[in-house]
Parts: sequence; structure tokens; C-alpha cells
Amino acid sequence: MGGDVGPDVTLAASESFLRAHPQAELLLVGLEEVVSPAAMRMPRATAVVASEVVSMDDSVEIALRKKRDSSMRVAITQVRPDPQTKVAAADACVSAGNTGALMAVSRYVLKTLPGIDRPAIATTLPHSQGGFTTMLDLGANVDCLPEHILQFALMGSALVGGLFGKDNPTVGLLNIGEELIKGSETVKHAGELLRQCAEQGGINFYGNVEGNDIFKGTTDVVVCDGFVGNVALKTIEGLASMLAGVVKQEFTRGLYSKMAALVALPVLNSFKKRVDPRTYNGASLLGLRGLVFKSHGSADAYAFEQAMHRAYSAVSNGLLDRVRQRIDAGAHFLSTSTASEAVVPITKT
Repeated sequence: MGGDVGPDVTLAASESFLRAHPQAELLLVGLEEVVSPAAMRMPRATAVVASEVVSMDDSVEIALRKKRDSSMRVAITQVRPDPQTKVAAADACVSAGNTGALMAVSRYVLKTLPGIDRPAIATTLPHSQGGFTTMLDLGANVDCLPEHILQFALMGSALVGGLFGKDNPTVGLLNIGEELIKGSETVKHAGELLRQCAEQGGINFYGNVEGNDIFKGTTDVVVCDGFVGNVALKTIEGLASMLAGVVKQEFTRGLYSKMAALVALPVLNSFKKRVDPRTYNGASLLGLRGLVFKSHGSADAYAFEQAMHRAYSAVSNGLLDRVRQRIDAGAHFLSTSTASEAVVPITKT
């Protein structure tokens, strides 16, 4: 029911997703008048009725306390194992709804994994070598302690393993320079924890990276606090939109510009497809005891389907178990680094 458009997008994406994955089954969660007819016309789809909807403008408090039978909360509950059978109705949840509400409700319903204080938002971005850079946190945690950034590194490594099959991905710490002396005290302390964890085999830490390294493919994973990550992500999305606009403008100029644009059209179209943000839609909410994926609220059917594909891939590759294994590998550093909590204040988001 979520997103700027709602069921027109999510249901169209669901039909396409089911055609692409003959083994998959879907639980369509929402208002009865919407999901019941949709489930009847879709193979391998079941309607799960909710009586309320969390709007894009609802506060976290409303989503948590006032709308306890919202489609968002009911959908997340499907991922929580039944207390009696220990089996969940669904392997993953995908939503295009209110981001703050989704994170808060997911954390409340599913709880965090042992060793994880705060879930993080992670996504993948294309780089110049033809692969992808996984980046987190992208906005769930504005103020972070050094150990939170270590948690992001462990979870990001697991995500790359789950989505791309890389068992020992490289991790970079986003900073204003490569030198160890650069950055805030929080970032420098986080670097120390990451190096110590790497020495024990917990992660494959590359070192400090800068913003341009995201698109160079210097490392498989880039970690940072949510404030920096969200600003970087929105800047990247804006740049992609600007480039698409520039390509379009070339076809409205003079004869020579039009001719040059036509000659370059195959390359331009390939580039446009490569940087199209819709292709990389679907951010993971890592650190929870269940898989939840967040789609852009403005996603069209193609973009929302990509988020569903990403969730399906995560389930198929055992992402949740991989995260648990990574957290276990770094458990010593997660438990001994909490002394820094008195140094950096936490702002709840």
C-alpha cells in the first residue's frame, strides 16, 4: 500500500516478479478491497488483509502506537517466526512506504541481532569497473559511535556475500583523506577498530577511502555514518538525473548536436541504463532478525520489481545467516568497544 503511487505500482511489479521467479510465492499485504482481487488473478499469491495504512506523512509514533494493524506492520510480522512453530510466513518483506516508520516498526517487531545496536540502511551502486559498491549507512543513524561503524562493516561484508557471492569483500571507511590522521575522532577510532578486527580475520579492511572511490570500485563495501551516507546517496541520485537531462537536451539543439547525439545514442543509452537509479532500487535494513528491503517511495513498477529481485536474491543466498556469522566473527570487538559510548552522544532518529 506504500509509496507515492501505491498499489498501481506494487501490484504491477508483483505480477512481473512472479513471472520471473516461478518458484517464488508472494503475500500481498494491504486493504482487503485491494489485495484480495489482486491475489485471485495472480498465481502463487495470497492476500493478507490489514485494516490500516501508514501514510508517507505519518510520524513514527503514529505508525508504532496508533496503527497497529497497518499493512506495514502486518507485512513485517510475516517475517517474524511463529512462537510455536518457529517458522515465519515469509522469508523477506519489501515495502515502498514511509522510511522512518518502516525502520522503527521493523526494529520493534523483529528486534536486532545479538551484537547489533542499530540497524543500518544499505544499497549497491555501480562503479567504473563494471561491478558494484555496497554503501551503508544511508540514513538510519545520523550520529554513530565507532563500534556502530564496525557493525556496519560486518553487516555490509555479509550483504556483499549474500548478493554477489563474495566471501571476503574489501571494506573502506569513508573519510576526507586516506591518511590515518584524517577525519573526526569518531572516524579515526572507527578506523582503529576496523584494523583490529581485520587483524583477527573478522573483515577484509582496505583502509580510508574518499567519495570518488565509491565509483572507482576501490572497495566492495564503503561504511560511514547515516548523515554522510544519505547526503552522498542523494547527491549521486541527483547527478544521475542531471546526466539523463543533459542527454535529452542534446536532441533539442542544432543540427550538428542532433547528428552527434544520434551517432552516440547506443553508448548514451547504455550509460543511461548503467546509472539508472531504478536498476539499483531496494535498500536492505541490515541488523534485524529478519530480512526487510526498502524501495524508494517514488519507485515505478520496474524499480519496485528490482527491490523484490534483490530481496529474493538475499533469501536465496542466505543473507541472514551470513550476517550472523560476520557478527560472531567480530563479537570480541563489538563487546569490548562499548566504552566509547561516553565519548560520542547518540541522537535517536
